[in-house]
Amino acid sequence: MSIQADVIIVGAGPVGATLSLLLAREGASVFLTDKAAEIYPLPRAAHIDHEIVRVFQAVGAADAVMAASKATTYYDFLTASGEVLMRFGSADQKSPSGWPASNMIHQPSVEAVLRDVIAKTPLVELKTEWSLTAYQVDGAGVIAHFDTPSGEQTVRGRYLVGCDGARSTVRDLAGMELEDLDFDEPWLVIDTVVHDASRLPDRNLQICDPQRPTTCVQMGSGRHRWEFMMKPGEKPEDVLDDAFIADLLKPWKVDGAVTLERKAVYRFHALIARQWRKGPVFVAGDAAHQTPPFAGQGLCAGVRDAANLAWKLGAVLRGEADERLLDTYQTERSPHVRAAIDLALMMGRTVCITDPKAAAERDKAMLARRASGGDGAGGGLGLPSFDSGCLLVGTSGAGSYFPQPATKTAARLDDAAGRGPWLIQREPSAAVASLETFALSDARIAPFAEDIARWLDKHGGQAVLVRPDRYVFGTGSANELANAWTKAMSGQPA
Repeated sequence: MSIQADVIIVGAGPVGATLSLLLAREGASVFLTDKAAEIYPLPRAAHIDHEIVRVFQAVGAADAVMAASKATTYYDFLTASGEVLMRFGSADQKSPSGWPASNMIHQPSVEAVLRDVIAKTPLVELKTEWSLTAYQVDGAGVIAHFDTPSGEQTVRGRYLVGCDGARSTVRDLAGMELEDLDFDEPWLVIDTVVHDASRLPDRNLQICDPQRPTTCVQMGSGRHRWEFMMKPGEKPEDVLDDAFIADLLKPWKVDGAVTLERKAVYRFHALIARQWRKGPVFVAGDAAHQTPPFAGQGLCAGVRDAANLAWKLGAVLRGEADERLLDTYQTERSPHVRAAIDLALMMGRTVCITDPKAAAERDKAMLARRASGGDGAGGGLGLPSFDSGCLLVGTSGAGSYFPQPATKTAARLDDAAGRGPWLIQREPSAAVASLETFALSDARIAPFAEDIARWLDKHGGQAVLVRPDRYVFGTGSANELANAWTKAMSGQPA
């Protein structure tokens, strides 16, 4: 058995690729595999939010990803006649991470950027056309067996992570069951290459038309997508006919402005794994959860999984944390994912009303609510803070997302402060082992001190401890936070 690594990752899509790079940043060796020979060339995921760009920043991929992406402003839910039922976003959206709040992507372009970074990362070894067939667990970790172009290969790792999609082999081999959250609708998805963007909508749209609920969204790298809900009795072979698709696009008046690139029928599901960890084996991304696309959080949720799991695996592998820290992965991520899925389900159930009378009642109620109270959506796709896990529960800000200030010269806090965890305090004091300790006067973070001081004022803290995934462990005095962190790393309640 010649191949060994700290972590074996099955699936080299955006979640697996990101996880591999984050683990390498933690000093872990990674063996990354994918059953496909090349990156899938056609679009799939279409959206990432600012938090995901910040994760890409951490692995040196943000600028290249953003160069091929398109920041967006409004996300409007419209009646069949074009009235706004619900609006998310604003023309001047600001985000806590300092990156554009909402960004439309071309997934193959994002994956290509991540693969380029992987190629320059010695701690990550990528193998394509490798398919997992079995694994065994022993006292030292996992022995994984792969079918490869050169025959069966065996790899030993401390941990195995399945980032291998909705039909996850890792999840199936581990016997991790899925919980069905009761949403299953067939939709026709049309991806196009754009030749004349001036003839396309300048924002993302959900058309709540009971005759044919429709999605129309911008994408990165010069693409545009439409999604059409299929009607009862319609068969995939019928709706995939080019003439049928041309009729669907006719009202949009885009003949000559776009060229068809991909057509596919998808069933939009809402599912979540009941168990995300089984000993040294984990699942992440679509292997752990699947959401309807209406909130644009499918890929985002997977990258958040990677950011949450990577620093915890890194701490355990370095001997800085007890194995029990890894149990907080599902404790934190599962409720967060459920909130994202609930948001998508709310949107989907708003859009997918096909009874004309029920749709008219929906329109009347939502238009009245918006007229009386402004934007019925509240402006943004806010997700909750963590309320349990690796946190100093009960302290102000614990479990919330810590902002990333930036200067006028585009310097960013994360680049200045490093990987973390960070113990940031108002006044200098003694350094704390295993924690990067900063005072607001520290030259490394001084350009951001005013913004951080405002955050501390808001939360009434003398200090804040920020985890490597940029979520807040807790606030309080520096000594209290350091002691609580030590307990949390040893597997005790903070």
